[in-house]
Amino acid sequence: MSDNDKYVFRAGSTEHGRFETDVDQARAGWQWCAIRVLSLRAGETEAFSTGDDELLVLPLEGGCIVEVDGIAYELDGRAEVWTAITDYLYIPRGTDVTIFSAQGGRFALPASRATSDHPVRYCPATDVATGLRGTGNCSRQVNNYALGNAVSTSHLLVCEVLTPGGNWSSYPPHKHDEHTDVERVLEEIYYYEIRPGRGDEPGMALQRIYPSPAGDIDVCTEVHSRDVVVMPYGYHGPSVAAPGYDLYYLNVMAGPAEDATWLMTDDPHHTWIRDTWDDAVVDPRLPMTPLNPQE
Repeated sequence: MSDNDKYVFRAGSTEHGRFETDVDQARAGWQWCAIRVLSLRAGETEAFSTGDDELLVLPLEGGCIVEVDGIAYELDGRAEVWTAITDYLYIPRGTDVTIFSAQGGRFALPASRATSDHPVRYCPATDVATGLRGTGNCSRQVNNYALGNAVSTSHLLVCEVLTPGGNWSSYPPHKHDEHTDVERVLEEIYYYEIRPGRGDEPGMALQRIYPSPAGDIDVCTEVHSRDVVVMPYGYHGPSVAAPGYDLYYLNVMAGPAEDATWLMTDDPHHTWIRDTWDDAVVDPRLPMTPLNPQE
């Protein structure tokens, strides 16, 4: 029997007030990860407290002004996720926040429970570590906002992935549900956007999660813009972009380890796929957004 109903949250199913998405730890049924997406019309303001969570204010569409401890941080944001990376803000736990958008926009708030305090940090788009992964029909672009760059967090890891239509992403399937020298226990959230096709037709993608030694899980589902899938354990992947429809997903990860490190292991049945990447070229549709210089 499928676990889709347990681990898939459809667009609008968690909406309330100005939050079009709100999947907290209790709703996900775990301890660490959460995501909200705040939608503001022109001139609207939203105020909240971070409580026990640390988070990023990560613009998806539009810009905003974020006020924290009496200091205003202006985020230029971006017109859309398909054409640009964005500046963003890290905010620690126990902090009052006010977000105002003059033109309106949508702002992801990826979050994790925190066990240590880190300073508020404004991060320009130049802080984003960008790169291409895979070749051929496994090509995708990865933009790291709180993963493998200079941003210091307690447990929160955040990146976004752009996959051209027809390509396989999050592949080979991998897991991070054991604490070892080569792996960390990390809960993970995927938040999706699908680029409309010709004539603004709504697109789709496919997501798979299957059992690992950590436990049984069976998710195989069609996903659409603003859907959320939570992944407590198990091998996850592929994330398949349907031909004609580019796929975006925001990854939110966190777990009990204090080193805030992303370590994963492939499904050993499929890790050989990586060896084939040397014989193909990166999809010429990439990068979708300009890449930052590699350090």
